[in-house]
Amino acid sequence: MKFKSTRDSSVSINAKEALLKGISDEGGLFVPEEIPRAGNVENMMEMKYRDLAYYICGKFMTDFEPEELSNCINSAYNDDNFSNPYIAPIRKVSDRYFLELFHGRTSAFKDMALSILPFFIDTSLKTSENYKEILIITATSGDTGKAALEGFHDVENIKIAVFYPEDGVSAIQKLQMQTQVGENVFVLGVKGNFDDCQKAVKDIFANKGFNEAINDKKIQLSSANSINIGRLIPQIVYYFSAYVNMLRYGELKNGEKINIVVPTGNFGNILAAYYAKEMGLPVNKLICASNENNVLTDFINTGIYDKNRELVLTSSPSMDILVSSNLERFIYHMSGNDSSVVASLMDDLNTKGIYNATETIKDNMNFIDAYYATEKEVKNKILNTLLSEKYLIDTHTAVASVVYDKYLKKTNDRTKTVIASTASPYKFASDILDALELNHDDLDDFEVMEKLSSLTNTEIPVNLSSLKGKEIRFDKYSKKEDILNNLEKFLGVNSNA
Repeated sequence: MKFKSTRDSSVSINAKEALLKGISDEGGLFVPEEIPRAGNVENMMEMKYRDLAYYICGKFMTDFEPEELSNCINSAYNDDNFSNPYIAPIRKVSDRYFLELFHGRTSAFKDMALSILPFFIDTSLKTSENYKEILIITATSGDTGKAALEGFHDVENIKIAVFYPEDGVSAIQKLQMQTQVGENVFVLGVKGNFDDCQKAVKDIFANKGFNEAINDKKIQLSSANSINIGRLIPQIVYYFSAYVNMLRYGELKNGEKINIVVPTGNFGNILAAYYAKEMGLPVNKLICASNENNVLTDFINTGIYDKNRELVLTSSPSMDILVSSNLERFIYHMSGNDSSVVASLMDDLNTKGIYNATETIKDNMNFIDAYYATEKEVKNKILNTLLSEKYLIDTHTAVASVVYDKYLKKTNDRTKTVIASTASPYKFASDILDALELNHDDLDDFEVMEKLSSLTNTEIPVNLSSLKGKEIRFDKYSKKEDILNNLEKFLGVNSNA
């Protein structure tokens, strides 16, 4: 299996190379030259999560030796990293099925891929003749940063730097990053929003002086953001896992189609669902759920992508994004794998902040619907789901559940539907208490979690409760213009020398 660039059809590299590079030299993202077929899902009935991961990932990562791939998967998906034996259990609540993706070490769906990405990269580095070290740089809207830090800390020959918007993450998300252990990690708060952080990462990749400076030291620049294909491939697995579990427990008949609703800002999680569909997972509709930053909803409904709008800070901060990186991969596939079309559209986005998809792209998107949820709707959904179903959901999952209500109202489509539940409610405990109309002004973050636990008779994830009293190691904030300077100080390099 070779991987192509979304912006240059002449690029063709293997999985290990794509993992180490993260992004193509001209700025394009790596995509598989073809999406492999997975075969009949019924044949996966006896597979546990690790077996599924080996089977699905192996379809793409064909340059990994079987022993290498098996070691990566066994190291990632085990009892040390996940508190639930199913890894990604599915919970039926009324007329919908919640795919719980928050049982990993940082209580968010990013753990599903970022538990294995360090092993992918470490394995790839060991067989590389060009580089001795890897520098991982990552922008985060809250969850990716901690999951990446947790996965990469103290991994030999790898350094990781994470940039987050100081006012764009929850208090617990911020604390998770600021208290991160590890001698090879660097965390920086940014006076700006997630798009500023994400742009800084892309600018660093494109900075010739910086890249020459680290290349002289045999350091390869890469990313743990979902621009790295190694983030995307493992996410395909849990959609197959959801279907297999529903089959196993008699909720589906083999071949019966499902809908999948995904709350998304950067489009990676729903793109993985698209890949699963193309691999043969029986999918009827993909439903893209946005919060009030509804740039994706507008694009899917009109074909026009317009980032020229104010970013709204919401109670679902991981979706407070106006530039959805993984949408580039999606439009590449929708265009018939036409890299020249993608390059032109991305140029329009960079220069004008807006692009209009071709008719081919629009025509090929008929399997995906999109809606968005307001802050009021999100709060009502959290409250009503707890009162009527005795089930506690976080703000992002609530966005998806509201959107599914809107889809049902419009279509009356009763296809069984899986909702990607992307984070533990305890990462956003203050917002949950707001939704439950409970005052918490006089409580600190840990007392807020304890109050939520007492009220709902649910357990606080240990990785969150154990943050109390931890040393804050990274409390520095930077202007967005100074991100590169701070990174160079961490590395001990000077691109202007």
